[in-house]
Amino acid sequence: MSRQRVLVVDDEAAIHRFLGPALAANGYEVLRADTGEAGLQAIATLAPDIVVLDLGLPDMDGKEVLRRLRTWSQLPVVILSARDREAEKIEALDTGADDFVNKPFGAGELMARLRAALRHRMQAAGEVPVLRVEDLEIDLPRHRVTRGGRELKLTPREFDLLALLVRHAGKVVTHRQLLTTVWGPAHEHDTQYLRVYVGQLRQKIERDPAAPALIVTEPGIGYRLGWW
Repeated sequence: MSRQRVLVVDDEAAIHRFLGPALAANGYEVLRADTGEAGLQAIATLAPDIVVLDLGLPDMDGKEVLRRLRTWSQLPVVILSARDREAEKIEALDTGADDFVNKPFGAGELMARLRAALRHRMQAAGEVPVLRVEDLEIDLPRHRVTRGGRELKLTPREFDLLALLVRHAGKVVTHRQLLTTVWGPAHEHDTQYLRVYVGQLRQKIERDPAAPALIVTEPGIGYRLGWW
């Protein structure tokens, strides 16, 4: 079986020296680009399976690379950057990034984020209709959620919110994405409203709502469907 190919788009030689061996040790084939233009060309010609993209590139901002990429490809992209402002993360995620890892970072964390992004894209491509986590089953076509065979009563809005997270399992979904998709563009800033619904949903589906393991908070950014 061929190895999955990771394209690292970053102008820092030290990042390539660190990431190359780490990715190879985890079974990936590593491709390299040092500029945004070179990265877009490599994506078009070398067909990587996933991209690790820096925001601070010498020829253009990484978010511009992402915007241009999203006009023709849904290839998974994990942002890797020293910019740690929430606004930067939110803009990158809203533009179409699958995840965001801050520099400095640990190799283990990045590998986990890559696996999650790849899993999400494979799941989306296969349109998996039913998600099972231990004894919890989320059946999207039937609009039914059960635990241990017992149906959990969710309101239509609660189900729509959960379904959106399921369809993006393993990916951070921003407050804005959740609010505009479930409630409409007029509600894109109603984060307190969203927080209330997430709290209600956790009360119904989490084993321990005080320590949620399924609906994970990304502080200041959004939520991610986690894994037990």
